[in-house]
Amino acid sequence: MEPKFGASILSWIPPAWTAEGGLYAIQETARAGFDLLEILIPPSMALDAPTVKKQLKANKLQAVCSFNLPKEAHIPFYPKAAIRLIKAALDKTAALDTDFLGGVLHSGIGVFSGKPRTAAEENIICDVWCEVAAYAALLGITIGIEPINRYESYVCTCAEEVLGLIERVGASNLTLHLDTFHMNIEESDFYTPIVRAGNKLRHVHLTESDRGMLGEGNVHWEDFFRGLHAINFSGNLVLENFSSAVSGMAEAVSLWRPSKYDALSLAKGSLDFMKRMVATN
Repeated sequence: MEPKFGASILSWIPPAWTAEGGLYAIQETARAGFDLLEILIPPSMALDAPTVKKQLKANKLQAVCSFNLPKEAHIPFYPKAAIRLIKAALDKTAALDTDFLGGVLHSGIGVFSGKPRTAAEENIICDVWCEVAAYAALLGITIGIEPINRYESYVCTCAEEVLGLIERVGASNLTLHLDTFHMNIEESDFYTPIVRAGNKLRHVHLTESDRGMLGEGNVHWEDFFRGLHAINFSGNLVLENFSSAVSGMAEAVSLWRPSKYDALSLAKGSLDFMKRMVATN
């Protein structure tokens, strides 16, 4: 099976979901030629699933979901809040008739204890993941855990950390969600983590080192796609690059220099790159 090519809503709109922005992201994703849209569920859960399903169908798009824990649901500090929000995000994922929820589901982005992750914190994380994985299984949903870089989290910053905790939990529907932007900072190479993950890798964010056009930065794409080929990857390859031409994006994702491309040019060029690399590796 071939991977599916997707775009994140963040390729089109800032993180705060609105009905108008969501429809725009759906329409632009279809216009650019992608197979699916990754919908970032807001912590408020203010997303009208029946309407969004109709819009996706009208634009002949599939969907997957993601969710990033807010600071007030940082698992080591607030496990009950994290469980409540992850279960709510799983309910929203099910309401959209899709079977995958990825994202930063190990910690609140930007929350730090001032020390490395502790064994006690690991135990709390595993307990939370065990409960939400069991709930997800009832809904037929696979969860993908995304490690992020050291400047945004101290909990899970590389693939090996996530895989180790997943193995401890032992839930078959807990998987790895990688992001090439974070890999470029935290991994020693782009091939080894992919091969180590094997069939536990289900979802990838493709982002250049500067969040711009794929192939124009420092990411080692040949090694990355060689790794995907080695494991016969058939999951989701989701573009998550940003353009400062999108109102509000600079403030949302720290784009302090003007982007070279508008959102549509960036998406189309990157999709062409993704398809070419899959075909030749």
